[in-house]
Amino acid sequence: MKINPLSCALLLILVSCHSLSSSKISKKDLKKDVELVTTEGVIVLRLYDDTPLSRSNFLKLAKTGMYDSIQFHRVIEKFMIQAGERVHEESFKKKKELYGFEDLVPAEISAGHFHKRGALAAAREGDDSNPKQQGSFIQFYIVHGRTYTDSTLDLTEKRINKSLAYNQVINDPANASTFTTYQNLIKNRSGNNQEAIKKLKSELDSLTERRLETMALYSFPESHREVYKTVGGAAHLDQNYTVFGEVVTGMDVVDKIAAVETGDRNKPVNDVLILSTRLVDR
Repeated sequence: MKINPLSCALLLILVSCHSLSSSKISKKDLKKDVELVTTEGVIVLRLYDDTPLSRSNFLKLAKTGMYDSIQFHRVIEKFMIQAGERVHEESFKKKKELYGFEDLVPAEISAGHFHKRGALAAAREGDDSNPKQQGSFIQFYIVHGRTYTDSTLDLTEKRINKSLAYNQVINDPANASTFTTYQNLIKNRSGNNQEAIKKLKSELDSLTERRLETMALYSFPESHREVYKTVGGAAHLDQNYTVFGEVVTGMDVVDKIAAVETGDRNKPVNDVLILSTRLVDR
């Protein structure tokens, strides 16, 4: 049977329109959780309503099958399991273009959401290359975590405040020229510019110390402290990464993935995959 070129073109347009339409997030979808079927078992995630950009992006990823056959490519026991590394590059690119995903999602860092055991958060590049702390559109991590004491939490608060001060410094328009020069030197790092990098880093560190003396310091709410001391988490990441959901069932699967043997760059020796995702009623 011969295929009419015009009919074929119309069919492709209709299919594309249907795919794009089916990827839209409805109010009904927002009342659903996301089920991840992995090679190690099933994890169900609940997304927070007050992180709408991250939530809608993740729901769209789940609906369009972007996570099918995606790896948990970085696993560190007592810290976190991270997924989102592409496996089939060409297929991944085609899907990304078809559904119109942007590379980064604006930060939605909230004082109310923290890195307790089971927290779902957006992976991202560090502040030097990503001062606005925008999240990857596809890479996420689930906190496995460890428990803390009051003394280790006190030390962690100092680390967080230094990070917050540094972020304020590099986002301050008054330091834009210095920071841009520093970024460019790091991006084009060579043996010839090591001294210049060191000098600018020292200048930024000095500005950070001064900012620490004047800024309002962050401290863990008592309720968060109690969770970190009893249930556990990854407290040092608080206020620097967008937490946009949590595990509601399947922490035993997270434990199982966290315990797998890993090799170079904390990648599992044997692939751990997300086989499929779907939205399920709460």
